[in-house]
Amino acid sequence: MIKKITPSKISGEIKAPSSKSYMQRAVAIAVLANGKTTIHNPSFCNDAMSAIAMAKELGAEIKINQEEVVITGPKTICGGNLNAGESGLGIRMFSPISALSNEHINITGEGSLKNRPVNMLEEPLKSLGAEISTNNSFLPIKIKGPLSGGKVKVDGSISSQFLSGLLIALPLAEKDSVVEVNSLQSKPYVDMTLEIIHHFGVSIENHNYENFIINGGKKYTAKDYMVEGDWSAAAFHLVAAAIAGDVSVSNLNLKSKQADIKIIDVIKLAGADVIFSKGNNKMVGSISVSKNKLKAFNFDATHCPDLFPPLVVLCAACEGKSEIKGVDRLKHKESERATVLKEEMAKIGIQIEINGNIMIVNGGKIISGTIDSHNDHRIAMAAAVAALISNKGISIEGAEAINKSYPEFFDDLAVLTSKQ
Repeated sequence: MIKKITPSKISGEIKAPSSKSYMQRAVAIAVLANGKTTIHNPSFCNDAMSAIAMAKELGAEIKINQEEVVITGPKTICGGNLNAGESGLGIRMFSPISALSNEHINITGEGSLKNRPVNMLEEPLKSLGAEISTNNSFLPIKIKGPLSGGKVKVDGSISSQFLSGLLIALPLAEKDSVVEVNSLQSKPYVDMTLEIIHHFGVSIENHNYENFIINGGKKYTAKDYMVEGDWSAAAFHLVAAAIAGDVSVSNLNLKSKQADIKIIDVIKLAGADVIFSKGNNKMVGSISVSKNKLKAFNFDATHCPDLFPPLVVLCAACEGKSEIKGVDRLKHKESERATVLKEEMAKIGIQIEINGNIMIVNGGKIISGTIDSHNDHRIAMAAAVAALISNKGISIEGAEAINKSYPEFFDDLAVLTSKQ
């Protein structure tokens, strides 16, 4: 699908969509919980629906309506064939969960996920008692448990997603476990996992993100769970406001553990106006951002790498050269995101240099052109935001990539848009 976005000022208010990261974690834990879990304010993006499909394949009973998803976990996890779609979190989180089963389980995926290595799963799961094999370090994965527990070392330098899966699964192992983690990245995502694990009645000891002590033989307690708004999705509209207008985004947890809440710090650093408004629930409220004169900035996105695409557009609207640290975290995303950002944004006049782990973005005028999303949802959304301050508009090839995380993105942008 090709989507054309024209230059526009934006104004108004939208509601942030539900967090796909929290939704996927809630679905995964509900599979393991005793009783009926009701997930309120659910996400129905592609990644969330893949998690629901995998939960069904593992034996969960699931009822869906617009307002909630009700999941009753099985007495024992079934064998079967799981398809994670294009969700990296789905693959890395459901692999340890599948390893709790005594039956054979095959896990596969689609699109770019087939080209993303999964070898980091093999040795840790084997050392914890599971049988596992891959296709020369790529999908599909074949797993058979049971996961017995024990002591294991995990490399956290590429992603925290596999660690999240282990933290969710190991409380149900027979023995206690100790997980030693080296060079952990994306610590906020681990905080999210620990928070939702605690909500469902299990506690894990976190020793400086280097050692996690997990008591085995536990069970999750089924509970109601409210999915909070997605800061990753909101970031695009907040950047759009900073460069092209005045927007308020509601349904956001102002004390969220989501990594991408850091977008507020960067927008302030660049010079845009930001106002916080609390709702009836003191934790949930709105963020209003207004355009102002923007200046270049330096920011470390190591623990929030998903902010790179909207930040590149923000940098382009600033005077001078901005630097974003954390390029190493952009490998094995939906696209090779550093390379794609450099090549695709050059088509619309955004000049990017990559110096080791630093991305340098030159501020300047954005011209019209055509951007290929490379089937990367965040590239598609970043291109749409850039179009707002382009001279004649931008066409986005593969615009349907937004369905992975935020199917309503273009509809919400249209609500905020008035043609010049």
